Amino acid sequence: MRGRGMRTAAFRALVLLGLVLVWEVGTRLAGNPFFPPPSTIVARMHAMWFSGPPATLFLTDAAVGNILPSLGRMALGFAGGALGGVVLGLAVGLSARVYDYLDGVLQFLRAIPPPALVTVFLVVFGFGLRMQVAFIMFSIVWPVLLNTADGARSVEPLHLETGQVFRLSRAERLFRVILPSALPKMFAGLRLALSLSLIVMVFSELLPGTTNGIGFQLTDAYSTFDLPAMWAGIVLLGVLGYLLNEVFLIVERRVLSWHHAARELVG
Repeated sequence: MRGRGMRTAAFRALVLLGLVLVWEVGTRLAGNPFFPPPSTIVARMHAMWFSGPPATLFLTDAAVGNILPSLGRMALGFAGGALGGVVLGLAVGLSARVYDYLDGVLQFLRAIPPPALVTVFLVVFGFGLRMQVAFIMFSIVWPVLLNTADGARSVEPLHLETGQVFRLSRAERLFRVILPSALPKMFAGLRLALSLSLIVMVFSELLPGTTNGIGFQLTDAYSTFDLPAMWAGIVLLGVLGYLLNEVFLIVERRVLSWHHAARELVG
């Protein structure tokens, strides 16, 4: 298994290097100023964000003043939305009657594109951090809520009956039976919410009134026609999305190791 994993990682690295090489050659041959080569983008990323002193882990003032605030907003919004989605999802999923009553409303709210509600959030919260965090929370709560509710509803009846036979209390049934059974679908919703939180975070920083963040730097680079800086922000977002997804998968594999082992035994 370890050897196969290393071969897969090596193959992925080769594919990535090949694509970057094709990108480099293609952009240099085209000579289009709107599409700078990767070497120019990487050099600009290093100069903008990663050429600081060792005391700050080589982060520049621009990185500390823009990347870290963006990650902080994303973390706050993701944590709040994930917690709210899990709690509400369990509350909805544990009651068949409540689920039947609220399913249409939840599906309606989930279908509303978050950007369509920007004006509402600006009126309620005003410009600034509160609006951005609330906007991220509202945008990501739905996949977590619906997946958690579906996971809570899909618990095997035999498991619940076994818990009743052993006279488990409600809290014990929740933490020992329902939550473990709902965790796989819950993590599916959390993974979707993680990628969505990055997208919504950037969108919230593109709005007027924002003074820092990756989205703010993208707007500033576009307004000054600094195309390498704009592409540097786009590439940085892709790298952050990839790294966050990989970290999440590591956590998911650790938490759901029993689930993956059971599936392998069944298979």
